[in-house]
Amino acid sequence: MKDAVRPPAEPLVTAAEIARLAGVTRAAVSNWRRRHDDFPAPVTGSTSSPLFALPEIRAWLDKQRKGQQVSNEVRLWQQLRSVHGDNMIRGLTTVAELLAGSAHESGTDRDPALQALVDELTVELTPAELLTNLTARYVESSGRAGSEQITPPRLIRAILDFAGGHGGTVFDPACGIGSLLFAFRAQADVLTGQDIDPVSARYAQLRADLLGLPNVTINPGDALREDQQRELKADLVVCEPPVGVADWGREDLLLDPRWELGVPSRAESELAWLQHCYFHTAPGGRVLMVMPASVAYRKAGRRIRAELVRRGLLTQVVALPPGMAASHALPVHLWLLRRPAGPDDAADFVRMTDLTANDPDGSLEPVEGQTADVPRIDLLDDTVDLTPATHISVMHTDFAAEYAATLASIELQLTSLLTKLPTLTAGSGSGFLDGATVSVSDLARAGLVEALGNEAVSTSEQLDTDYLNGFLRSASNTRRSTSTSGTFRTDTRGSRIPQMAIEEQRRYGAAFRALAEFEQRVKKLAELSEQAAVLARDGLTNGALAPPSSDE
Repeated sequence: MKDAVRPPAEPLVTAAEIARLAGVTRAAVSNWRRRHDDFPAPVTGSTSSPLFALPEIRAWLDKQRKGQQVSNEVRLWQQLRSVHGDNMIRGLTTVAELLAGSAHESGTDRDPALQALVDELTVELTPAELLTNLTARYVESSGRAGSEQITPPRLIRAILDFAGGHGGTVFDPACGIGSLLFAFRAQADVLTGQDIDPVSARYAQLRADLLGLPNVTINPGDALREDQQRELKADLVVCEPPVGVADWGREDLLLDPRWELGVPSRAESELAWLQHCYFHTAPGGRVLMVMPASVAYRKAGRRIRAELVRRGLLTQVVALPPGMAASHALPVHLWLLRRPAGPDDAADFVRMTDLTANDPDGSLEPVEGQTADVPRIDLLDDTVDLTPATHISVMHTDFAAEYAATLASIELQLTSLLTKLPTLTAGSGSGFLDGATVSVSDLARAGLVEALGNEAVSTSEQLDTDYLNGFLRSASNTRRSTSTSGTFRTDTRGSRIPQMAIEEQRRYGAAFRALAEFEQRVKKLAELSEQAAVLARDGLTNGALAPPSSDE
């Protein structure tokens, strides 16, 4: 058994770092954990982001002959991990200060061992290359890409794609270590940012300096409470704000001039960030905001959403594919705003784009049926729901044709429904399962039955599949095969079926088969009925359908 208490300086590594050590993929490390009982257990961290003791990992890799010579870069990373643990940004900032020659100025204690490793590495790499490699390791490390200091690469690609070419000044008021902001370095004249974490802001500035990026300014501080660039008006503002923060300073900022669209509630911190970004936008400039999907319809934000649409500031809402956000698999939205260049310069339509069915690593170019230009007036209803799918389905639906087709399908189902019920007569009244039976497990051992999901399939000409499954769903077998959560599963260990000649089996099988088809048609009828009701209600409320006149 491993010791419960470990020396504090013992270096820890993630699964991604183990993969780097062994020269394999992370999937290979996951396979080792599953297949090898002697693989070292995690010593700390969460279930999704476990950390392992490096000495134990090295010993296991050597035993398996899977280890490789540890490079100086890996040794540097391991030393930073051993000293700083989860606070790797502080460790990376220390390295950046050593590379920039500013450790003394910042008051950072000089670690001779760390300095020696950095000196060795800078013989082979430039300071910019080394810092870029370390930043990439940090982004890829398990549990890091979902932190507030990093915008995931997939999301950065999407923001760049919808931003298009852009010069002038680009501003990110929650820039973290600069991942999103620096993605615009090739097309912007000036980059400026702010972050509430002073260490992240310091690291972002050091990154910019070491990369040789001109005209970059990163300020520390809470952008909502301590706006460091009050007079800044940028050509493009990009932001992935903190999500669901109730204590964002509302009580202290009630009279702040940034709330042009209304004072956000405590529950709507994202709409506070949206207005902060818009405040810092020059006339004709744009805002690209990453938003949780729920901001598009939450009741608390309705008034601000309505004002956003009414003034013609919102130009597009894009529902991105699931998997763009590193910390969860839910879809996120991009909101695109434009500050009018003059009194008559307002958007008459909001382009709604739904890419939720797309591959997050694939094309972000919408195809037919994925986008619609919605007039402002159509959005200003009681809810002001800005969810793209809601409006795209309406714009691309021929309600009259679909309603008529659905009614025709309902009529067809009703006409054929009764004919699908099997014709049955009175039986003997004795339960078949009270007589001679055989267990499905015995049939399976004899090779006569194979389980397939919740179904059982006969592999013998002496056993009818429909007869088999019909009796598997008898009341007694269903009770035996239903879990405590109410989920039915085929229990091949305990289910029993009556012994019956093959001719009788086929007769019962035909009845069970007809009954199954009847159940399918009933289910389809329920789906069609719900579809007809939705089409009728939506069509009546959006003007696509109307009740018959008195003459009709």
